[in-house]
Amino acid sequence: MKPINILEKFSYLNSYWHPHQVARVDNMQVLLARIKGEFVWHKHEKEDELFQVIKGTLYMQYRDRTEVVQEGEFIVVPKGVEHCPATAEGEEVLLLLFERKSTSHTGDIKHELTKTEYPKI
Repeated sequence: MKPINILEKFSYLNSYWHPHQVARVDNMQVLLARIKGEFVWHKHEKEDELFQVIKGTLYMQYRDRTEVVQEGEFIVVPKGVEHCPATAEGEEVLLLLFERKSTSHTGDIKHELTKTEYPKI
């Protein structure tokens, strides 16, 4: 029940595409992630995801379009929707994610970027 300085918490993240947990809210988790480049096309059959851009610009790619999410904005990806988060070439983006604890990092896709644990910071 104390304030969490998310900008300070980002200093603990030293790799891209590896979310870290900063809080839990019931069966939901609040994650922070540094991203750069393109992630993995995937979907979550049973869970929605919220991506809030803390710094930079996120390009949320869907099969039929790309949504541009600016600093200070967020986007919700509904369950069952295939998506691929990305950044502009060479740009680092800082994200806050809000999702169920049961959400698998890359859905049913197994990839070298897939993480099975989110360290707590």
